[in-house]
Amino acid sequence: MVNPDFSQKTDEELVVLTLQDQDVFYYLIKRYEQKLLNYILRLSSTSRENAEDILQEVFIKIYKNLNGFDRDLKFSSWAYRITHNETMSHFRKKQTKLKITSIDDEENNNLINLLKSSLDIQKEFSTKEIAKKVREIIDLLTSKYREILVLRYLEEKDYQEISDILKIPMGTVATLVSRAKKRFKIEATKNHLDELI
Repeated sequence: MVNPDFSQKTDEELVVLTLQDQDVFYYLIKRYEQKLLNYILRLSSTSRENAEDILQEVFIKIYKNLNGFDRDLKFSSWAYRITHNETMSHFRKKQTKLKITSIDDEENNNLINLLKSSLDIQKEFSTKEIAKKVREIIDLLTSKYREILVLRYLEEKDYQEISDILKIPMGTVATLVSRAKKRFKIEATKNHLDELI
């Protein structure tokens, strides 16, 4: 019998197949390990090694709880929710301030576009210098605003997914995004970021 092409299966189909054959879980891990590792690094100031340890715990929890997975949700939202909780739990135990430390050039552009739209500024600017300042400003925000900006602008999640990940109503997501952008704008202005653009 020929093995099915697991790369063509949806996440939800892979969940069902994993419940029948645990070896299929490998394909879910392969699909999500880099995305979830990046998410952990974006939420925290931890080392890559520490982030990989958190990720291992995440996959253990995902596997142990597959039977309880609500198929009305997207698997990705559920996986991000577990990752979010595990990361927050880890840092609560260590009482370490969470910082965004791992942002690549494409993500810099997302943050800079957010800033430009928030400040309504359309000038030439130095991307690397701005990106560094943007990261510093995001670090100044409270965790609820930092998390919402990471999910919306770095992870590019829609409001429904953010609602599922953070377990808050979509209306609250919209409010938090709006407030986070305002707070970001205030901090950007206070830190003279608008002068650099």
